[in-house]
Amino acid sequence: MYLQTTAITRRTALLGLAATTTVGGTKFALAAAPTEKRLVVIILRGALDGMAAVVPYGDPALANLRGEILPPAPGQPNGLHDLGGFYGLHPALSGLHGMYQSNELLIIHAAAANYRVRSHFEAQDYLESGADHRMTSGWLNRTVAALPRPTTKRPEGEALALGVSVPLLLRGPAEVANWAPHGFSQPAPELYAAVAALNRHDPVTGPAIEEGLRARGFSASVMAADERPKDKYAFPALARSAGEMLHAPDGPRIAALEIGGWDTHTAQANRLNGPLKQLDDGLVALKAALGPAWTKTAVLVMTEFGRTARVNGTKGTDHGTGTVALVVGGAVAGGRVKATWPGLGTGQLFENRDLAPTTDLRSVAKGILAGHLGLGAPALNQIFPGSDSVGGMSGLIRA
Repeated sequence: MYLQTTAITRRTALLGLAATTTVGGTKFALAAAPTEKRLVVIILRGALDGMAAVVPYGDPALANLRGEILPPAPGQPNGLHDLGGFYGLHPALSGLHGMYQSNELLIIHAAAANYRVRSHFEAQDYLESGADHRMTSGWLNRTVAALPRPTTKRPEGEALALGVSVPLLLRGPAEVANWAPHGFSQPAPELYAAVAALNRHDPVTGPAIEEGLRARGFSASVMAADERPKDKYAFPALARSAGEMLHAPDGPRIAALEIGGWDTHTAQANRLNGPLKQLDDGLVALKAALGPAWTKTAVLVMTEFGRTARVNGTKGTDHGTGTVALVVGGAVAGGRVKATWPGLGTGQLFENRDLAPTTDLRSVAKGILAGHLGLGAPALNQIFPGSDSVGGMSGLIRA
């Protein structure tokens, strides 16, 4: 495995070339490139239901498949944000709707990567490697390697990992440095609650643990599995930090972020609100932190696979295939939904269960790398091995 690491300071993290950050269900990674264009890739781990985020309410078969988990129609209280009469954005995505109206959001529907597995672990590996098999490097690291080298070599190397690990997406031959803030990677609140519960009746350790948790910001109810304060580590805060680093004149230009919470096997209608709001707030925070650099930024939001078209017995959806990809940014030719819609009627579902994919996610990524970073076909085919027959999608980036 190609991975070089160098310890760095907070200042060099802010001014350096690359970074990876991890906490709870969120991470981000940054990499330098000799360009003023910014590229951000966001991975939604757990498989986003694309038909819940961008609802094809105009398809007549949709209501019979999942009527009980559909948001209200456009125009109704807390209803969908209409995108032109067929698709609607989930009510939690108000910030993205504003970007859509400003032509800064392009939605690619019925998209999927080139593999057909429904294992989270395998699919995430393939998604990050850019191939249909596990590799020791990720396609975003190979993107960094394909760009012209900076005229001045930075002592920390070509990439910086903030946190205790570097995602596969950014692993590879490009040098990676590592930095993590104090207390950044903390156990989940459930672990603290379990430790408190095990010691509750001990006359010595029980009170000591409760006192220690209160001193660290936990409420009294944390011993009943209440969550610790986590605004500092939530996705919007990390997205804002990434934007501040990308904004700096001598800062990084390529970033990778991730957010979990998309595996909605049960009670999907309620469970999706939180992650969607986090994603929406994070993209708004990223835009604000980038400031004028937003006009030179493209963001690709992708997930490992979609979810079943039908609701299951627990009012959720299971692992599927087709989903949505979002292309966001001031450099994006947005204000559109781009899709060859396959339909949801009889005989139209993939394997009679999933939204049928009609767009290869590699085509979307190639289109961004070509249109935004100027990479040609030979480089793109090395970045995505075995993809020679897949052309880059045109028209994603503003002329």
